[in-house]
Amino acid sequence: MTDPTTGTPTGPEALREQALQALLRARDRTSLLTDSVDEHDLMAQHSPLMSPLVWDLAHIGNQEEQWLLRTVAGREAMRPEIDSIYDAFEHPRSERPTLPLLAPAEARRYAAEVRGRALDVLEGTAFAGGRPLTEAGFAFGMIAQHEQQHDETMLITHQLRTGPQALTAPDPAPAPPYNGPAEVLVPGGPFTMGTSTEPWALDNERPAHRRSLEPYWLDTLPVTNAAYQEFVADGGYDQERWWDPAGWDHIRRHGIFAPQFWREEAGQWLRRRFGVTEVVPPGEPVLHVSWYEADAYARWAGRRLPTEAEWEKAARHDQDTDRSRRYPWGDADPGPEHANLGQRHLRPAPAGSYPAGESPLGIRQLIGDVWEWTASDFLPYPGFTAFPYKEYSEVFFGPEHKVLRGGSFAVDQVACRGTFRNWDYPIRRQIFCGFRTARDA
Repeated sequence: MTDPTTGTPTGPEALREQALQALLRARDRTSLLTDSVDEHDLMAQHSPLMSPLVWDLAHIGNQEEQWLLRTVAGREAMRPEIDSIYDAFEHPRSERPTLPLLAPAEARRYAAEVRGRALDVLEGTAFAGGRPLTEAGFAFGMIAQHEQQHDETMLITHQLRTGPQALTAPDPAPAPPYNGPAEVLVPGGPFTMGTSTEPWALDNERPAHRRSLEPYWLDTLPVTNAAYQEFVADGGYDQERWWDPAGWDHIRRHGIFAPQFWREEAGQWLRRRFGVTEVVPPGEPVLHVSWYEADAYARWAGRRLPTEAEWEKAARHDQDTDRSRRYPWGDADPGPEHANLGQRHLRPAPAGSYPAGESPLGIRQLIGDVWEWTASDFLPYPGFTAFPYKEYSEVFFGPEHKVLRGGSFAVDQVACRGTFRNWDYPIRRQIFCGFRTARDA
């Protein structure tokens, strides 16, 4: 059986192979992130916002054991005594260094033993006609996404740690000068938001539903460092009129005057990136700004942040067919020509890159490079049903969290699609986040 739009096999065995490759790819990345530093760095807490890397490593194994071995396969618990230690809801990140964590060697052995057994379960599980948890291999896709999301979290920890460079990767290819329009008109009208058909979509992406929007203009490219420096140079951080009141209070109390990891030296802006200090590259999308900073820039520029629905319509809707695609370029899985994903690079690509990945309206870099803040609170879609547990999405719904879309260079393709929703507090900026702006038509 194949998908008629992409020609990609979609039968149970093809999905089983996809699940296998997604799990293997995630584990290779986990190993890279944890083998590149010594035992002291693995056990240390590099920021109160983050867990020790060794906690993430064992948590990955524990979640895989609980879902694939115990829930899917019905097997006895391997290490029930550690469940509470690696329960993300029981222990906030700031407390995790005080817990009796598995030492690095033991954490590696545990995760490897779980994985070996999980691959046996994968081989013998029916992907059709069974429980919702295993239909189309959902549980295995969920665990691959979970591990990749923790890999992204561990990459953030690498960015926050001090000391010499531990990770390397080639830079993205230089982009030819972009000569297209600065913004694109997105026509008004209805479109289909969310999904009811993507087999590994998470509960907050569901169900598909119709939304209708007024026409609006959207930036063709993400906001660049050069553009953001103009905001800084114009005194943007010193003028209360651009800021949400809570954001103004936050930057004043914490002495924030530029994106995280930036510093000015001899009239030049520098940044620290994975242990290396370098000149802030003007042509890259701006990175490590909070929602409040993105919102203030947009106001200063006479614009606004797009809503989540506006972002998704621009990324997915094909005006000619009135159909919502999986990705801006179509339904095919991402390739290296489409987007900067999967930690192939340790930085965003220059703005204007990836013409093969642009949307039907010619909007670029909607997928990969930087997570993009939207104006929207993280809320459930009409008809939302929590699955397979409430703590994944439901407990986070509300005005405390803002939605980010599109993924970043730190996101694997298994956890990135046109419907994927990320969320965080509006003060957060250690994440790999940027933005683009919009205006009413």
